Amino acid sequence: MKVSDLRSALELLRTMPGELVETDVEVDPAAELSGVYRYVGAGGTVQRPTKVDGPAMLFHNVKGHPGATVAIGVLGSRKRVAAYFGCDIRDVGKLLCRCAQNPIEPVVTGEAAACQEVVHYATDPDFDLRTLVLAPTNTPVDAGPYITLGMCYATHPDTGRSDVTIHRMCIQGRDELSIFLQPGSRHIGAMAERATELGFPLPISVSIGVDPAVAVTSCFEPPTTPLGFNELSIAGALRGEPVRLHPCLTIRENCIANAEYVIEGEIQPGVRVVEDQNSHTGYAMPEFPGYNGHASNECWLIKVKAVTHRKNPIMQTCIGPSGEHVSMAGIPTEASIYNMLEKAMPGKVANVYAHPAGGGKYMAVLQCRKTVATDEGKQRQAALLAFSAFTELKHVILVDEDVDIFDTNDVLWAMNTRFQGDRDIITIPGVRCHPLDPSAGPEYDPSILERGISCKTIFDCTVPFHLKKQFQRAKFLEVDPKCWLPDFEG
Repeated sequence: MKVSDLRSALELLRTMPGELVETDVEVDPAAELSGVYRYVGAGGTVQRPTKVDGPAMLFHNVKGHPGATVAIGVLGSRKRVAAYFGCDIRDVGKLLCRCAQNPIEPVVTGEAAACQEVVHYATDPDFDLRTLVLAPTNTPVDAGPYITLGMCYATHPDTGRSDVTIHRMCIQGRDELSIFLQPGSRHIGAMAERATELGFPLPISVSIGVDPAVAVTSCFEPPTTPLGFNELSIAGALRGEPVRLHPCLTIRENCIANAEYVIEGEIQPGVRVVEDQNSHTGYAMPEFPGYNGHASNECWLIKVKAVTHRKNPIMQTCIGPSGEHVSMAGIPTEASIYNMLEKAMPGKVANVYAHPAGGGKYMAVLQCRKTVATDEGKQRQAALLAFSAFTELKHVILVDEDVDIFDTNDVLWAMNTRFQGDRDIITIPGVRCHPLDPSAGPEYDPSILERGISCKTIFDCTVPFHLKKQFQRAKFLEVDPKCWLPDFEG
């Protein structure tokens, strides 16, 4: 089945047993919806009990929003992402790596856009984001209703190059959104800063409910996608055809033509917003490490001009620390690391896995090949390259080819039988990592000079080359279990 938008992705899930559940029971979008899905399939770094790799879920009866549906967990498992992309779960990162190397640029179409079937202008007296956009809260202490899967699209004032990224956005009023732009981390932040220098607002569209290819590839970061690289071109390569954009109605910017919702607005120059100005909880929303993020007093302000959407729109959302973040952040991380390693030492790393325990950002497992004596030590060089390819990476675990990097038990087996802490741990202290790591701050240890600085660590669980014959795993007879169990799926 061809997947080209959110609705076709959901149709695909309906053909996959156990991958989608639906309910008509009324649910409150204020914390209750996420509370339900926490048990059903959130996974990731969400506090247990939670279902890991549980099904995606559709809520068809959302309090205060008649006719609208909420989809959550659409990207919540690697199996589902692989199905959308038509590949094996072990090859998703490699596939995205190839697509990043062979991009297909998006195109602007003049045809009628599905995302503009219904139009609401901010000048209308009854316009109110809080009722028009079904944005849930994750927890009772969230700063407010959050758009967690909005594809933010903007254009650099100087170069004319466009970019798409995902940021946390909180509804602050009838026509106002706060957007958190971490300094120096994302390209739209650089665009907003430049527009501010010029004294102009930055036009921005926020497309919600899109093709999974767009949602995942929008999470690529430098060095794979430097400033000026449009991540939609990777989605185009993945689909074999350009992503279709359409002109917005109230701003000079484009949006994703087949999105469920589009918010059109402008980032105001030099204006800052306190994220929890309405709730005063001190928190923003749960972030990928599994902790509540602190409310920022440095959010930028989007003044909304219009909201457009499909008839009976589907709001796509996610829980911040859930398995969806692992898919969206982790798979591009794998692609970026694999790309760097193949260029530097081709063939020496068979595969890369951004482990869910690190939220797709903090931890990677590298499957290393040692074929000759001079390969010894290259596995640690690969880890150093991984750190340089993805600066937010904190821990790298190195294993041999006979270890399944997607099976945590197998990785821990390697750590228990091929690892000695006093010789196989390599630490690199005082390196910039990620500010959301609660242990990366002076209050955790005085030796940490500034928030976001960490000790990057390599765990070398590979067998020394000269001992490989002594570490052969037990060999079993190769058979086809389907002869005994025709319905068996390994």
